Amino acid sequence: MSRRRITLVNQFFPPSAAPTAHLAASLAEHLAERGDVVTVIGGRSGYLGSGGRSRHRRRHGEVRVICLWTSALGKGSIVRRLFDYVSFLVGATVRLALLRRQDVVISLTTPPFVVVSALAHKALHRRTRVLLWSMDCYPDVIENLGSRTEGGPVVHVGPESRRQRAVARLRDALRPIASPRRGGPMSVALRGLNRAVFARLDHLVALDEAMRYLLLAGYGSPDRQRPAASVIPNWERAEDHSAGAEIVPWGGYADDALRDRFVVLYLGNLGYGHHVETVTAAAGRLGPDERVAWLFVGGGVRWEQLEGQAASEGAGDRVVQREYVDKSETPAVMAGADCALIVLADEALGLMSPSKLHANLAAGLPIVYIGPAGSNVDEAITRFACGVSLRTGDVDGLVATVCRLRDDDGWRAELSANARRAFDEAYSDRAALPQWDEVLDA
Repeated sequence: MSRRRITLVNQFFPPSAAPTAHLAASLAEHLAERGDVVTVIGGRSGYLGSGGRSRHRRRHGEVRVICLWTSALGKGSIVRRLFDYVSFLVGATVRLALLRRQDVVISLTTPPFVVVSALAHKALHRRTRVLLWSMDCYPDVIENLGSRTEGGPVVHVGPESRRQRAVARLRDALRPIASPRRGGPMSVALRGLNRAVFARLDHLVALDEAMRYLLLAGYGSPDRQRPAASVIPNWERAEDHSAGAEIVPWGGYADDALRDRFVVLYLGNLGYGHHVETVTAAAGRLGPDERVAWLFVGGGVRWEQLEGQAASEGAGDRVVQREYVDKSETPAVMAGADCALIVLADEALGLMSPSKLHANLAAGLPIVYIGPAGSNVDEAITRFACGVSLRTGDVDGLVATVCRLRDDDGWRAELSANARRAFDEAYSDRAALPQWDEVLDA
Protein backbone atom coordinates (compact mmCIF):
# COMPACT_ATOMS: atom_id res chain seq x y z
CA MET A 1 0.00 0.00 0.00
CA SER A 2 1.36 3.42 -0.92
CA ARG A 3 1.97 5.91 1.83
CA ARG A 4 -1.12 7.97 2.47
CA ARG A 5 -1.10 11.60 3.57
CA ILE A 6 -3.40 11.87 6.60
CA THR A 7 -4.14 14.96 8.70
CA LEU A 8 -5.91 15.06 12.06
CA VAL A 9 -7.52 18.29 13.24
CA ASN A 10 -8.15 18.87 16.95
CA GLN A 11 -7.63 21.88 19.16
CA PHE A 12 -5.80 19.83 21.80
CA PHE A 13 -2.70 17.66 21.51
CA PRO A 14 -0.07 16.57 24.07
CA PRO A 15 1.21 17.96 26.34
CA SER A 16 -2.39 19.10 26.84
CA ALA A 17 -4.23 17.02 29.44
CA ALA A 18 -7.43 16.84 27.37
CA PRO A 19 -8.65 13.27 26.76
CA THR A 20 -9.05 14.05 23.05
CA ALA A 21 -5.41 15.15 22.92
CA HIS A 22 -4.18 11.72 23.98
CA LEU A 23 -6.62 9.88 21.74
CA ALA A 24 -5.55 11.95 18.73
CA ALA A 25 -1.89 11.31 19.56
CA SER A 26 -2.49 7.57 19.91
CA LEU A 27 -4.20 7.33 16.52
CA ALA A 28 -1.66 9.59 14.81
CA GLU A 29 1.31 7.59 16.10
CA HIS A 30 -0.35 4.33 15.10
CA LEU A 31 -0.93 5.55 11.55
CA ALA A 32 2.64 6.80 11.30
CA GLU A 33 3.91 3.41 12.43
CA ARG A 34 1.92 1.84 9.60
CA GLY A 35 3.81 4.03 7.15
CA ASP A 36 1.37 6.91 6.59
CA VAL A 37 2.60 10.49 6.41
CA VAL A 38 0.72 12.01 9.34
CA THR A 39 0.17 15.65 10.22
CA VAL A 40 -1.73 17.01 13.20
CA ILE A 41 -3.14 20.53 13.28
CA GLY A 42 -3.64 21.64 16.87
CA GLY A 43 -3.69 24.74 19.03
CA ARG A 44 -1.50 26.01 21.81
CA SER A 45 -4.20 26.26 24.49
CA GLY A 46 -4.37 23.79 27.35
CA TYR A 47 -7.45 21.80 28.35
CA LEU A 48 -7.94 23.65 31.60
CA GLY A 49 -7.23 27.05 30.14
CA SER A 50 -3.46 27.27 30.55
CA GLY A 51 -1.86 28.81 27.56
CA GLY A 52 1.82 28.41 27.06
CA ARG A 53 4.04 29.02 24.10
CA SER A 54 4.48 26.48 21.33
CA ARG A 55 6.72 26.38 18.35
CA HIS A 56 5.00 26.66 15.03
CA ARG A 57 5.98 23.10 14.17
CA ARG A 58 7.28 20.22 16.20
CA ARG A 59 7.58 16.45 16.03
CA HIS A 60 5.66 14.01 18.15
CA GLY A 61 7.39 10.75 17.35
CA GLU A 62 7.08 10.48 13.59
CA VAL A 63 4.06 12.77 13.50
CA ARG A 64 4.39 16.37 12.32
CA VAL A 65 2.46 18.67 14.64
CA ILE A 66 1.51 22.15 13.46
CA CYS A 67 0.69 24.32 16.47
CA LEU A 68 -1.57 27.18 15.49
CA TRP A 69 -1.84 30.39 17.40
CA THR A 70 -5.04 30.54 19.44
CA SER A 71 -6.27 33.11 21.92
CA ALA A 72 -5.88 30.58 24.81
CA LEU A 73 -8.24 32.49 27.10
CA GLY A 74 -9.56 29.34 28.75
CA LYS A 75 -13.02 28.17 29.86
CA GLY A 76 -13.74 30.92 32.36
CA SER A 77 -16.66 32.38 30.41
CA ILE A 78 -18.72 32.00 27.25
CA VAL A 79 -16.87 34.90 25.62
CA ARG A 80 -13.43 33.44 26.34
CA ARG A 81 -14.42 30.02 25.05
CA LEU A 82 -15.90 31.42 21.85
CA PHE A 83 -12.77 33.46 21.14
CA ASP A 84 -10.63 30.33 21.58
CA TYR A 85 -12.91 28.32 19.31
CA VAL A 86 -13.12 30.93 16.57
CA SER A 87 -9.38 31.67 16.57
CA PHE A 88 -8.59 27.98 16.13
CA LEU A 89 -11.32 27.46 13.52
CA VAL A 90 -10.02 30.32 11.38
CA GLY A 91 -6.40 29.22 11.74
CA ALA A 92 -7.18 25.59 10.95
CA THR A 93 -9.14 26.55 7.84
CA VAL A 94 -6.29 28.66 6.51
CA ARG A 95 -3.65 26.06 7.34
CA LEU A 96 -5.59 23.21 5.74
CA ALA A 97 -6.13 25.29 2.62
CA LEU A 98 -2.36 25.72 2.34
CA LEU A 99 -1.56 22.02 2.78
CA ARG A 100 -0.85 19.92 -0.27
CA ARG A 101 -3.62 17.46 -1.09
CA GLN A 102 -4.29 15.03 1.74
CA ASP A 103 -5.69 11.58 1.13
CA VAL A 104 -7.69 11.71 4.37
CA VAL A 105 -8.54 14.47 6.84
CA ILE A 106 -9.86 13.28 10.21
CA SER A 107 -11.67 16.00 12.13
CA LEU A 108 -12.55 15.74 15.79
CA THR A 109 -15.20 17.97 17.36
CA THR A 110 -13.06 20.36 19.38
CA PRO A 111 -13.95 23.05 18.70
CA PRO A 112 -17.49 22.37 17.44
CA PHE A 113 -17.86 22.47 13.66
CA VAL A 114 -14.10 22.44 13.00
CA VAL A 115 -14.95 19.77 10.42
CA VAL A 116 -15.83 22.75 8.19
CA SER A 117 -12.06 23.34 7.90
CA ALA A 118 -11.59 19.79 6.64
CA LEU A 119 -14.37 20.23 4.10
CA ALA A 120 -12.70 23.42 2.87
CA HIS A 121 -9.64 21.32 2.05
CA LYS A 122 -11.90 18.80 0.30
CA ALA A 123 -13.42 21.62 -1.76
CA LEU A 124 -9.92 22.38 -3.09
CA HIS A 125 -8.96 18.71 -3.50
CA ARG A 126 -11.99 16.67 -4.48
CA ARG A 127 -10.27 13.29 -4.02
CA THR A 128 -9.66 13.94 -0.32
CA ARG A 129 -11.80 11.87 2.07
CA VAL A 130 -13.13 13.59 5.19
CA LEU A 131 -13.90 11.59 8.35
CA LEU A 132 -15.71 13.10 11.32
CA TRP A 133 -14.64 11.58 14.64
CA SER A 134 -17.52 12.69 16.83
CA MET A 135 -16.81 13.22 20.52
CA ASP A 136 -19.69 15.64 21.08
CA CYS A 137 -22.93 16.45 19.27
CA TYR A 138 -23.58 20.13 18.66
CA PRO A 139 -25.93 21.91 18.96
CA ASP A 140 -27.83 18.95 20.49
CA VAL A 141 -25.73 18.80 23.64
CA ILE A 142 -26.40 22.46 24.47
CA GLU A 143 -30.07 22.25 23.56
CA ASN A 144 -30.64 19.15 25.70
CA LEU A 145 -28.35 19.84 28.64
CA GLY A 146 -28.37 23.63 28.73
CA SER A 147 -25.39 25.67 29.77
CA ARG A 148 -24.34 27.36 32.94
CA THR A 149 -25.71 30.87 33.06
CA GLU A 150 -23.37 33.45 34.38
CA GLY A 151 -24.39 35.91 37.04
CA GLY A 152 -26.11 39.18 36.39
CA PRO A 153 -24.33 42.44 35.76
CA VAL A 154 -21.80 43.53 38.34
CA VAL A 155 -21.29 47.19 39.10
CA HIS A 156 -17.62 48.17 39.13
CA VAL A 157 -16.03 51.39 40.14
CA GLY A 158 -12.66 52.73 39.13
CA PRO A 159 -10.74 52.91 35.86
CA GLU A 160 -11.76 49.42 34.65
CA SER A 161 -15.51 49.87 34.94
CA ARG A 162 -15.99 50.82 31.28
CA ARG A 163 -14.07 47.78 30.06
CA GLN A 164 -15.95 45.51 32.46
CA ARG A 165 -19.29 46.83 31.24
CA ALA A 166 -18.24 46.33 27.61
CA VAL A 167 -17.26 42.72 28.33
CA ALA A 168 -20.58 42.14 30.09
CA ARG A 169 -22.51 43.50 27.12
CA LEU A 170 -20.54 41.32 24.73
CA ARG A 171 -21.13 38.29 26.93
CA ASP A 172 -24.89 38.91 26.98
CA ALA A 173 -24.92 39.38 23.21
CA LEU A 174 -23.09 36.12 22.60
CA ARG A 175 -25.05 34.02 25.09
CA PRO A 176 -27.75 33.07 22.54
CA ILE A 177 -24.98 31.77 20.28
CA ALA A 178 -23.43 29.64 23.02
CA SER A 179 -26.84 28.40 24.21
CA PRO A 180 -29.12 28.05 21.18
CA ARG A 181 -32.73 27.38 22.09
CA ARG A 182 -34.19 24.35 20.30
CA GLY A 183 -36.18 25.67 17.38
CA GLY A 184 -34.74 29.17 17.69
CA PRO A 185 -32.90 30.96 14.87
CA MET A 186 -29.44 29.89 16.03
CA SER A 187 -30.54 26.29 16.52
CA VAL A 188 -32.07 26.21 13.03
CA ALA A 189 -28.90 27.68 11.53
CA LEU A 190 -26.57 25.23 13.27
CA ARG A 191 -28.73 22.26 12.38
CA GLY A 192 -28.77 23.40 8.78
CA LEU A 193 -24.98 23.62 8.88
CA ASN A 194 -24.82 20.08 10.24
CA ARG A 195 -26.99 18.75 7.43
CA ALA A 196 -24.75 20.45 4.88
CA VAL A 197 -21.67 18.97 6.57
CA PHE A 198 -23.10 15.44 6.72
CA ALA A 199 -24.03 15.59 3.04
CA ARG A 200 -20.34 16.04 2.22
CA LEU A 201 -18.79 13.68 4.77
CA ASP A 202 -17.23 10.44 3.59
CA HIS A 203 -17.40 8.66 6.95
CA LEU A 204 -18.65 9.20 10.49
CA VAL A 205 -17.07 7.55 13.52
CA ALA A 206 -19.29 7.64 16.62
CA LEU A 207 -18.46 6.47 20.12
CA ASP A 208 -21.51 4.27 20.66
CA GLU A 209 -24.68 3.16 18.90
CA ALA A 210 -26.79 5.83 20.59
CA MET A 211 -24.55 8.59 19.23
CA ARG A 212 -24.44 7.05 15.76
CA TYR A 213 -28.24 6.83 15.64
CA LEU A 214 -28.74 10.37 16.93
CA LEU A 215 -26.39 11.91 14.36
CA LEU A 216 -27.61 9.94 11.36
CA ALA A 217 -31.27 10.40 12.24
CA GLY A 218 -30.80 14.11 12.78
CA TYR A 219 -28.43 15.07 9.98
CA GLY A 220 -27.69 12.15 7.66
CA SER A 221 -29.49 10.75 4.65
CA PRO A 222 -30.52 7.21 5.60
CA ASP A 223 -32.17 6.64 2.23
CA ARG A 224 -28.84 7.25 0.49
CA GLN A 225 -26.83 5.71 3.35
CA ARG A 226 -24.83 8.94 3.66
CA PRO A 227 -22.50 9.20 5.29
CA ALA A 228 -21.13 5.74 5.98
CA ALA A 229 -20.87 5.33 9.75
CA SER A 230 -18.96 3.17 12.22
CA VAL A 231 -18.93 2.81 15.99
CA ILE A 232 -15.45 2.76 17.50
CA PRO A 233 -15.19 3.31 21.26
CA ASN A 234 -12.49 5.44 22.80
CA TRP A 235 -9.63 3.68 24.53
CA GLU A 236 -6.65 3.77 26.87
CA ARG A 237 -3.15 2.66 25.95
CA ALA A 238 -2.57 -0.92 27.08
CA GLU A 239 1.09 -0.19 27.83
CA ASP A 240 -0.03 2.36 30.44
CA HIS A 241 -2.16 -0.26 32.23
CA SER A 242 -0.22 -3.49 32.51
CA ALA A 243 -2.28 -6.35 33.90
CA GLY A 244 -1.20 -7.38 37.37
CA ALA A 245 1.15 -4.42 37.84
CA GLU A 246 1.80 -3.51 41.47
CA ILE A 247 0.71 0.10 41.96
CA VAL A 248 1.14 2.02 45.19
CA PRO A 249 -2.22 3.58 46.06
CA TRP A 250 -2.58 7.33 46.01
CA GLY A 251 -1.47 9.12 49.16
CA GLY A 252 -4.89 10.67 49.64
CA TYR A 253 -6.21 7.38 50.98
CA ALA A 254 -4.40 8.09 54.24
CA ASP A 255 -7.10 10.69 54.94
CA ASP A 256 -9.31 9.79 57.92
CA ALA A 257 -12.39 10.10 55.73
CA LEU A 258 -11.12 7.28 53.48
CA ARG A 259 -8.97 5.06 55.66
CA ASP A 260 -10.42 1.58 56.32
CA ARG A 261 -13.50 2.28 54.24
CA PHE A 262 -15.05 0.74 51.15
CA VAL A 263 -14.30 3.40 48.53
CA VAL A 264 -16.64 4.16 45.63
CA LEU A 265 -14.59 6.25 43.19
CA TYR A 266 -15.79 8.87 40.70
CA LEU A 267 -12.78 10.06 38.72
CA GLY A 268 -13.02 12.95 36.27
CA ASN A 269 -15.27 15.79 35.22
CA LEU A 270 -18.68 16.35 36.80
CA GLY A 271 -20.50 18.37 34.17
CA TYR A 272 -23.87 19.21 32.69
CA GLY A 273 -24.53 15.61 31.67
CA HIS A 274 -24.04 14.17 35.16
CA HIS A 275 -26.75 14.11 37.84
CA VAL A 276 -25.68 13.29 41.40
CA GLU A 277 -29.00 13.21 43.28
CA THR A 278 -29.18 9.42 43.27
CA VAL A 279 -25.64 9.17 44.60
CA THR A 280 -26.04 11.68 47.42
CA ALA A 281 -29.32 10.08 48.49
CA ALA A 282 -27.61 6.67 48.71
CA ALA A 283 -24.71 8.21 50.62
CA GLY A 284 -27.22 9.65 53.07
CA ARG A 285 -28.74 6.23 53.70
CA LEU A 286 -25.39 4.51 54.25
CA GLY A 287 -24.42 6.09 57.54
CA PRO A 288 -20.97 6.20 59.15
CA ASP A 289 -21.38 2.70 60.59
CA GLU A 290 -21.60 1.27 57.05
CA ARG A 291 -17.93 2.21 56.45
CA VAL A 292 -18.56 3.40 52.87
CA ALA A 293 -16.87 6.49 51.40
CA TRP A 294 -17.81 8.17 48.11
CA LEU A 295 -14.64 9.69 46.65
CA PHE A 296 -14.92 12.26 43.86
CA VAL A 297 -11.63 13.30 42.27
CA GLY A 298 -11.94 15.97 39.60
CA GLY A 299 -14.04 19.08 39.14
CA GLY A 300 -16.66 20.60 36.88
CA VAL A 301 -19.73 22.80 36.85
CA ARG A 302 -21.66 20.48 39.21
CA TRP A 303 -18.84 20.30 41.76
CA GLU A 304 -20.40 22.78 44.19
CA GLN A 305 -23.83 21.26 43.63
CA LEU A 306 -22.45 17.89 44.74
CA GLU A 307 -21.12 19.40 47.94
CA GLY A 308 -24.43 21.11 48.70
CA GLN A 309 -26.56 18.03 48.02
CA ALA A 310 -24.29 15.80 50.09
CA ALA A 311 -24.66 18.22 52.99
CA SER A 312 -28.43 18.35 52.58
CA GLU A 313 -28.56 14.53 52.75
CA GLY A 314 -26.43 14.52 55.89
CA ALA A 315 -23.60 12.79 54.00
CA GLY A 316 -21.06 15.60 53.92
CA ASP A 317 -18.56 13.51 55.88
CA ARG A 318 -18.91 10.51 53.53
CA VAL A 319 -18.80 12.30 50.16
CA VAL A 320 -15.15 13.25 49.84
CA GLN A 321 -14.15 15.72 47.12
CA ARG A 322 -10.61 16.23 45.87
CA GLU A 323 -9.34 18.32 42.96
CA TYR A 324 -8.05 16.99 39.65
CA VAL A 325 -4.82 15.00 39.74
CA ASP A 326 -2.32 14.66 36.93
CA LYS A 327 -3.09 11.87 34.46
CA SER A 328 0.06 10.07 35.60
CA GLU A 329 -1.45 9.80 39.10
CA THR A 330 -4.78 8.32 38.06
CA PRO A 331 -3.61 4.68 38.21
CA ALA A 332 -2.64 5.24 41.85
CA VAL A 333 -6.03 6.81 42.58
CA MET A 334 -7.83 3.83 41.05
CA ALA A 335 -5.52 1.36 42.83
CA GLY A 336 -6.96 2.34 46.21
CA ALA A 337 -10.62 2.18 45.19
CA ASP A 338 -12.98 -0.78 45.48
CA CYS A 339 -15.35 0.06 42.62
CA ALA A 340 -15.88 2.80 40.03
CA LEU A 341 -18.92 5.06 39.80
CA ILE A 342 -20.13 6.44 36.46
CA VAL A 343 -23.23 8.62 36.11
CA LEU A 344 -24.98 9.92 33.01
CA ALA A 345 -28.11 12.04 32.75
CA ASP A 346 -30.96 10.48 30.79
CA GLU A 347 -31.05 13.46 28.43
CA ALA A 348 -27.34 12.98 27.66
CA LEU A 349 -27.83 9.60 25.95
CA GLY A 350 -26.19 9.74 22.53
CA LEU A 351 -24.68 13.14 23.28
CA MET A 352 -21.92 12.02 25.61
CA SER A 353 -19.90 8.84 25.98
CA PRO A 354 -18.17 8.72 29.39
CA SER A 355 -14.47 8.24 28.71
CA LYS A 356 -13.66 7.37 32.33
CA LEU A 357 -15.05 3.88 31.61
CA HIS A 358 -11.92 2.70 29.82
CA ALA A 359 -9.39 3.51 32.55
CA ASN A 360 -11.70 2.06 35.20
CA LEU A 361 -11.92 -1.18 33.24
CA ALA A 362 -8.14 -1.25 32.78
CA ALA A 363 -7.75 -0.99 36.56
CA GLY A 364 -10.11 -3.93 37.04
CA LEU A 365 -12.66 -1.89 38.96
CA PRO A 366 -16.24 -3.17 39.03
CA ILE A 367 -18.45 -0.55 37.37
CA VAL A 368 -21.46 0.92 39.14
CA TYR A 369 -23.37 2.84 36.46
CA ILE A 370 -26.35 5.14 36.99
CA GLY A 371 -27.93 6.34 33.78
CA PRO A 372 -29.98 5.40 30.74
CA ALA A 373 -29.84 2.03 29.02
CA GLY A 374 -28.09 2.00 25.66
CA SER A 375 -25.05 4.11 26.57
CA ASN A 376 -21.50 2.90 26.03
CA VAL A 377 -21.23 2.06 29.74
CA ASP A 378 -24.48 0.09 29.74
CA GLU A 379 -23.31 -1.74 26.60
CA ALA A 380 -20.01 -2.71 28.28
CA ILE A 381 -21.77 -3.99 31.40
CA THR A 382 -24.28 -5.97 29.35
CA ARG A 383 -21.62 -7.49 27.11
CA PHE A 384 -18.94 -8.31 29.69
CA ALA A 385 -20.82 -8.56 33.03
CA CYS A 386 -18.29 -6.17 34.53
CA GLY A 387 -20.61 -4.25 36.81
CA VAL A 388 -24.17 -3.19 37.56
CA SER A 389 -26.33 -0.91 35.41
CA LEU A 390 -28.93 1.12 37.32
CA ARG A 391 -31.40 3.79 36.27
CA THR A 392 -31.43 7.33 37.59
CA GLY A 393 -33.42 7.55 40.83
CA ASP A 394 -32.88 3.92 41.85
CA VAL A 395 -31.50 4.71 45.29
CA ASP A 396 -32.49 1.32 46.70
CA GLY A 397 -30.65 -0.46 43.89
CA LEU A 398 -27.53 1.64 44.41
CA VAL A 399 -27.50 1.03 48.16
CA ALA A 400 -27.96 -2.71 47.66
CA THR A 401 -25.25 -2.87 44.98
CA VAL A 402 -22.65 -1.03 47.06
CA CYS A 403 -23.38 -3.13 50.14
CA ARG A 404 -23.09 -6.37 48.19
CA LEU A 405 -19.82 -5.27 46.59
CA ARG A 406 -18.51 -4.40 50.04
CA ASP A 407 -19.53 -7.70 51.60
CA ASP A 408 -19.23 -10.24 48.77
CA ASP A 409 -15.53 -10.64 47.98
CA GLY A 410 -16.15 -13.40 45.43
CA TRP A 411 -18.65 -11.37 43.40
CA ARG A 412 -16.41 -8.32 43.48
CA ALA A 413 -13.45 -10.39 42.27
CA GLU A 414 -15.55 -11.84 39.42
CA LEU A 415 -16.63 -8.37 38.26
CA SER A 416 -13.05 -7.15 38.54
CA ALA A 417 -11.74 -9.93 36.30
CA ASN A 418 -14.51 -9.24 33.78
CA ALA A 419 -13.67 -5.55 33.80
CA ARG A 420 -10.07 -6.21 32.85
CA ARG A 421 -11.20 -8.66 30.16
CA ALA A 422 -13.48 -5.99 28.74
CA PHE A 423 -10.56 -3.58 28.54
CA ASP A 424 -8.31 -6.07 26.80
CA GLU A 425 -10.94 -7.18 24.29
CA ALA A 426 -12.71 -3.92 23.48
CA TYR A 427 -11.44 -0.74 25.14
CA SER A 428 -7.66 -0.73 24.78
CA ASP A 429 -5.70 0.72 21.88
CA ARG A 430 -4.87 -2.81 20.77
CA ALA A 431 -8.58 -3.49 20.31
CA ALA A 432 -9.71 -0.12 18.94
CA LEU A 433 -6.94 0.88 16.53
CA PRO A 434 -7.44 -2.13 14.21
CA GLN A 435 -11.02 -0.90 13.76
CA TRP A 436 -9.64 2.42 12.59
CA ASP A 437 -7.44 0.54 10.13
CA GLU A 438 -10.52 -1.13 8.66
CA VAL A 439 -12.25 2.22 8.17
CA LEU A 440 -9.25 3.91 6.60
CA ASP A 441 -8.34 0.94 4.40
CA ALA A 442 -11.86 0.58 3.01
